[in-house]
Amino acid sequence: MTTHFITAEIDLQETPTELQQVIEAELKKQGEPLRWAITSVNEEQQKATVEAVVTTGSNK
Repeated sequence: MTTHFITAEIDLQETPTELQQVIEAELKKQGEPLRWAITSVNEEQQKATVEAVVTTGSNK
């Protein structure tokens, strides 16, 4: 298992629930999220920056 620190830019959504689902789906493209946080929001561009730690690989 390997951990990676990643940053993603996510379009803001109508509701917090939708935003969480979009963030988790985007992070799963990179691996299994261990933790994530929205670190900044650009209201003008309607984007949120998310920083996360994800794992890839298997426990062998």
